[in-house]
Amino acid sequence: MIDRELAAAEAAWRQGHEGKARVCARRAVASAAEAWWARSGRSLRQGDALEHLRRIQQQEAFPSAVRQAAERLTTAVTKRYDAPFTSDPIGDARLIVGYLAAATTDQRLA
Repeated sequence: MIDRELAAAEAAWRQGHEGKARVCARRAVASAAEAWWARSGRSLRQGDALEHLRRIQQQEAFPSAVRQAAERLTTAVTKRYDAPFTSDPIGDARLIVGYLAAATTDQRLA
């Protein structure tokens, strides 16, 4: 699911569909986050991709680069000039997915 969403994001980006690329990147992160929280034995409220990104932003044990990438991915396109905004949603998604894939189930990380 994660790889499929990232591939869809890349295809959308190449075709000039920035909004679709952002949505696919967000869904890739949501899938990775669901898997990470399940492996760590944490209860996970069901939510959409933005809910997962907001939860990542709140994890103080996560590196600031990961939390900042999540923040950029949650910023609405209409606020791109007023708030942190990503011009590389796929890169931000890969950063978060990579961190979650490498992270241990250390109690401090959830």
